[in-house]
Amino acid sequence: MTTLDTDSHAQLNEKRCSVCGSMKPLSEFLRRTGRRPGRHGRRGTCRACRSGGKAAHLAPAAARRAADSSLAAAAAVDEAAVQPATASPAAAQAEAVQPARKKRPRKRRRTGAAQKRQAAAAVQPESLPAPPKREKQSPTDASFLRPTAQGFIRMRGKTDNGRRWYQEIEPELAQILVREGAAVVVNRTTIRRLYSNKEFRQLILTRDNYTCRFCGNYGDTIDHELPRAKGGHTTPANCVCACYECNQLKANRDVDEFMRMLD
Repeated sequence: MTTLDTDSHAQLNEKRCSVCGSMKPLSEFLRRTGRRPGRHGRRGTCRACRSGGKAAHLAPAAARRAADSSLAAAAAVDEAAVQPATASPAAAQAEAVQPARKKRPRKRRRTGAAQKRQAAAAVQPESLPAPPKREKQSPTDASFLRPTAQGFIRMRGKTDNGRRWYQEIEPELAQILVREGAAVVVNRTTIRRLYSNKEFRQLILTRDNYTCRFCGNYGDTIDHELPRAKGGHTTPANCVCACYECNQLKANRDVDEFMRMLD
């Protein structure tokens, strides 16, 4: 067996300790569980370093790290000392004359939303036409109403006990109710009845001061000037205060006809 073969065989049977750094036979290292025989099947710390305790375990490694750091510091000092000597006088003069470079501010990467905002801000306001102003609808404007696809107008209101109700009516009736003050426009297809039955009766009586429209006596009932049989509606513009006798005598007559009958 040659000398080279002997050296390689010895290296295969030896391993360097990770703590003390010395080459020792494989028998000085504990076996690893589940590994094949060989150098990689043994642990990295020898038996002597393991038996020496934690302090002996860590001291050589700490000493090596301290030595490495001192060597690196000494190399840095030597390099700094040698560099000015090797530099040429012209290079040193040029470095002294050259002003210090200013650091450029790092450009922020703009996202898609930021780019859109920047593009919108760059557009001149004069180049864009002003949006048309939408006129505010009047709640008493009956011309604003438009029927639904089924040809109706939605009307909503409430009963005397506060329960809400809803129904569909003809567009012509909806316009009459809005014009005569019985309802207001909510949107293009909806109106809202202003008064419940009890509220409406109290409104007419207090408005006419409990005085009959026809005879001037005390009145506590409500009568339609244009009877409902002839197309009248229960609205503030078509209802008046009347006494019980006049209300019964008038029946479905017009106001002019009834006044002539009283004369």
